Amino acid sequence: MLLAAVRGGDRSIQQLAEQFGVSPSTIRRDLTELAREGHVVRTYGGALDTGHSVERTLREKDASHAEEKNAVARAAAELVRDGDVVLLDAGTTTGRLAHHLAGRSGLTVVTNGVTVLLALADSPDIEVVVLGGRLRHPNEAILGATVEQQLRHITPDRVFLGADGLTAERGLCCPTLEQSQLKHTMLHAGREAFVLVDHSKLGSEPFSYWAPMDAEHTVVVDDTDPEALRPFESVPGCTLLPVHA
Repeated sequence: MLLAAVRGGDRSIQQLAEQFGVSPSTIRRDLTELAREGHVVRTYGGALDTGHSVERTLREKDASHAEEKNAVARAAAELVRDGDVVLLDAGTTTGRLAHHLAGRSGLTVVTNGVTVLLALADSPDIEVVVLGGRLRHPNEAILGATVEQQLRHITPDRVFLGADGLTAERGLCCPTLEQSQLKHTMLHAGREAFVLVDHSKLGSEPFSYWAPMDAEHTVVVDDTDPEALRPFESVPGCTLLPVHA
């Protein structure tokens, strides 16, 4: 609601406080969070809309293209070998991957994602390493400098990344600069890297922050839209793994 009000034009904190019947300090705090997520730009005494896409909630994301996401997650689970140390990014498809791994044993799963933690909470035969930091509510990701510092001490066998968008030219699209930097760190952290996306993410640029895919990686994606895959066929270091949904 606050973001919608800001999108109506340049609004002062006092105007927004009066509109919503809350204190200016509450509006100031909420605008700071919207600015951190890239939706608004703070101005003196107010805020301006950036014009970027509004980030959907995790539940909304999970319900979108659910069948395709599950097919991608199932295929990704088959890439995990017994005894592996795997790094799972926060996200809906990586959360589904965790569900497919839940019955396995002898794995170590490192993650910054709450969806992954919930999926593996009742899996006593899987060691779960939680990267510590600050919880970002929209996508239930744990972020912060501590997360990146911890990753320096781990070399996962396989890294599985999620994305809000993926283009052949720029890589992974992210809602915040902090997340783009973390995904880039994750990409380079392991021995093998995989990007898990459904076809709707291909060519999508909903936000302004990017993690360049400048290391060898495999894109695991449903085969619903073959034309959307073509730009990635010429990306250096990129292997495509289409799966049937």
